[in-house]
Amino acid sequence: MSPSRMDEDRDYDTPEPKVSYDINVPYMPPTGEYERRIKDRTEFPEYLPVWEKDTCFEPVQGFEYQDPALRADKRKPHLFTPGVKAQAITPKMGTVLTGVKLEDLCQAGKDELALLISERKVVVFREQFNFLSKGPAYQVNFMEHFGKLSRQPVTGAVKGFPQFHIIHRDGNQEEIANFFRHKTTSTIWHHDVSYEKQPPGYIMLGILACPDVGGDTVIADMSEAYNRLSPAFQGMINQMSAVHTSENLIAHARANKGLVRSRVVDSTHPVVRVHPVTGERALFTNMEWPKEYLGLKKEESDVVVKFLMDHVRMGHDFQARVHWEKHSVVMFDGRTTLHTATVDYDNAEQARHLFRLAAMTEVPLSVADVERGTLPLSPVSPMSEISH
Repeated sequence: MSPSRMDEDRDYDTPEPKVSYDINVPYMPPTGEYERRIKDRTEFPEYLPVWEKDTCFEPVQGFEYQDPALRADKRKPHLFTPGVKAQAITPKMGTVLTGVKLEDLCQAGKDELALLISERKVVVFREQFNFLSKGPAYQVNFMEHFGKLSRQPVTGAVKGFPQFHIIHRDGNQEEIANFFRHKTTSTIWHHDVSYEKQPPGYIMLGILACPDVGGDTVIADMSEAYNRLSPAFQGMINQMSAVHTSENLIAHARANKGLVRSRVVDSTHPVVRVHPVTGERALFTNMEWPKEYLGLKKEESDVVVKFLMDHVRMGHDFQARVHWEKHSVVMFDGRTTLHTATVDYDNAEQARHLFRLAAMTEVPLSVADVERGTLPLSPVSPMSEISH
């Protein structure tokens, strides 16, 4: 039987949380005067978050996957057409492309974009109003080129399109003030929905509105983070795996008597995964979804995880800060990056409104998978083509 909100309408043993699970995201529908005000203020009302009570779904089952980057011409002639310019965000990570119209990309151009994302980890496109105006169905179809799209278990989506994760913050200063009465920071270094059996490899963020200053997204290069570790430490974590779960997110929604569209999903993933296109090894753990590190006692895993997360937080020399501009689109690699939003903006005058679409890819490849020359569920590339 499909899960539903009513399946969990039992006594709530969990007290109502003092703060939001993630201050960047609304978890309940707006009401009254506030609802009317945000509708009047948005340029894209079709993308305001909705919670459709009859939208429920089962966890995603395994599927075969072929990465479009593996089909791409390495010269990228369909992406880098005359007039297109590329500017690096940092020497090793991040590219801003100007002169590209996403709606004009052919299939080969999308393959080349997948390769560029795999190589540079984050690609920023400015002035994408036409693409953003194409509507949800068009954007879903665009992103399905890169993989099967995840669906949102609790947060607001676009009506009729549960693949959209909608971030909309407008005039919630009191909520932000209350958050910081209990928390010292809003940053949560995370992968998007890494609890899925085949987590997202290609993620799109479309900015519909944003403050002139603030609200940047910070992205960490987890391949470089891995490379900075000693061979001895790498050898230890190469063998580790962790259970990623959506249980905390689901519990927060239930405690707030919010909508739940899917039951809890648990998946076991390697702590170090190998990129199927570039062959890079990358740390694959985060602050949000892992709940247990297999083979380690709690005290041991606490030490290891704290070290790894401190390593990421302090690694400003392998991070890139993406400044948002209205009508920008950002695509990034979910296999080799972590990211966090920054709540350092005043949304009294200007809203922060964006959508996320996340294309799920292969079952994460462990170092052992590559060394054995075997593949997990979804084939991605001949192992002889993957470098160590």
